Amino acid sequence: MRYSILAVAVLALSGVSAAQAQTTVIERGGPDRVVVDRPASESRTVERRETSDGCRTKTVTKENELGDRKSVTKESCD
Repeated sequence: MRYSILAVAVLALSGVSAAQAQTTVIERGGPDRVVVDRPASESRTVERRETSDGCRTKTVTKENELGDRKSVTKESCD
């Protein structure tokens, strides 16, 4: 009787390990992402303009808590 209980226990444990061996892990090779937290005290405005001749202008203006303001403008024409 003891041997049959022991045999059942061994079979049960081997069944559990067999179920774990069938586990599949799927990894996705997506690009790494970087998240940058900006201070809440900095204000940023983005302005985009497009003209009929195909030129586009993008202006980014930042202002910090001291009132210092910096603007950067980029223009591209096709």
